[in-house]
Amino acid sequence: MPKTKTIYICSACGAESIQWFGKCPNCDTYGTLEEQIINPATNGGASFSRAGWQSQTRQVHTGNTEAKPRASVKFSDITEEEQPRIESGYRELDRVLGGGIVPGSLVLIGGDPGIGKSTLLLQTANQLSLRLPRILYVSAEESGQQIKLRATRLHVGAQEALEMEEQNNHNGNGKKPKKKDAQEKGAVSLASSPNLYVMPETDLEEILKELESLKPQVAIIDSIQTLHFSSLNSAPGSVSQVRECTSALMQVAKRESITLFIVGHVTKEGAIAGPRVLEHLVDTVLYFEGDRYASHRLLRSVKNRFGATHEIGIFEMVDHGLVEVLNPSELFMSSRDELAPGTATIVSCEGTRSIVVELQALVSPTSYTSPRRSTTGVDYNRLQQILAVLEKRVGIPLSKLDAYVASAGGLGVEEPAADLGMAIAIVASFRDRIVDPRTVLIGEIGLGGQVRLVSQMELRLKEAAKLGFKRAIVPKGQTYPSDLGLDIISVNRVIDAIVVAIPNNANPDEEQEEQIYNESPPE
Repeated sequence: MPKTKTIYICSACGAESIQWFGKCPNCDTYGTLEEQIINPATNGGASFSRAGWQSQTRQVHTGNTEAKPRASVKFSDITEEEQPRIESGYRELDRVLGGGIVPGSLVLIGGDPGIGKSTLLLQTANQLSLRLPRILYVSAEESGQQIKLRATRLHVGAQEALEMEEQNNHNGNGKKPKKKDAQEKGAVSLASSPNLYVMPETDLEEILKELESLKPQVAIIDSIQTLHFSSLNSAPGSVSQVRECTSALMQVAKRESITLFIVGHVTKEGAIAGPRVLEHLVDTVLYFEGDRYASHRLLRSVKNRFGATHEIGIFEMVDHGLVEVLNPSELFMSSRDELAPGTATIVSCEGTRSIVVELQALVSPTSYTSPRRSTTGVDYNRLQQILAVLEKRVGIPLSKLDAYVASAGGLGVEEPAADLGMAIAIVASFRDRIVDPRTVLIGEIGLGGQVRLVSQMELRLKEAAKLGFKRAIVPKGQTYPSDLGLDIISVNRVIDAIVVAIPNNANPDEEQEEQIYNESPPE
């Protein structure tokens, strides 16, 4: 009988070691090596040694026999077949997935506890069950009664919203909402889906048997950290359990052409718990982000073999579940009823989607020896760099002042195209000036004070024109269409943008404020 073998696996990177270390030799992370006991199975098959393999390779290359492929095919012989996609019922989810659900694909969804992962997948399963014959929802964390109660709760909220909307429409124009519109808003009975199957189970072998027997078109695993494979001695959620369970599910899904949605827990750092190999096994990795105390949620794609990465879908959490936000620019722009110094508007691009975001800055004298720097939704290092450029290249003394920068709505803006808007907001707050709210600023700031070119300028300007902006300040030399209806001003350096964007008046009175908002001056 073969002896058991003890190895140590890093929970951060999945590296294996035969000896325990305080720090992982692969990723240099402390305290992540976990002990795993392996029972090696007897294997009567022959194994190739390195020397034997090299000798066989030399015989193939030096012999006179003709080389023939065994399993490989020529790239030119592969036929081009367009992969059909399945609509999930939510356009925001389809956008993040690259146009819909690909049959046989594996989608990993991660997010903080309570962010709404199970709600999103339960609503998606309900929408899919209206068009597909078999949808399986495997819950390893909740019982069937709990899922039923949650589905009923979502259904009751949706029905109340639908009845309220029917009453409003009846009072307004006498027309009732169409059934299609009600379905798009989530007002569909989650508790009466005939094609939705629920399986509360944690044993991996039972789940695999159910997948092979039921053969659903889409299956949801909630969550992968709670599954248990009896052949392994480790506890559920360990590195070996997560890796083996995902690998077994992947083999069945690829063989039976089943689309799998796998829920993964996240660590304190925000990464999906388990080894990094888990992200390499799946086809798509999605992160469900957002503040649990705020209403909106962001579904972000960080890996997608069937579409573009860094796409985002935006949802709003209401009383009857998650609802799509089809116009996110209005969500991430605060109210403009009152003008305030230190605000500037930018156009951020997330994948193929452009979003108009308002940046807010506050500069004030510091009360400490070292000034404070704080950001919300903006990269902290970019703020430090812009403050240094403004002091060195423009001559604004900011080294003794506190600086706070935030994006309205909490959207994370990390791309360099937001540099120009951040700099203008900081200068406007320092000088107590108001930037024209009909102006958008797009550009990256270099260390020499120059304004650099950015990508997808046409997409950004079209979004600004669609929302009614009248002027755009962009880098000099940037190409853009001429029929957008915008007054486009090209600048070469950041000081030129400051002169154009910030007016000379210190405190505009009410008449000047009204003139900023209206096309024509007041009578």
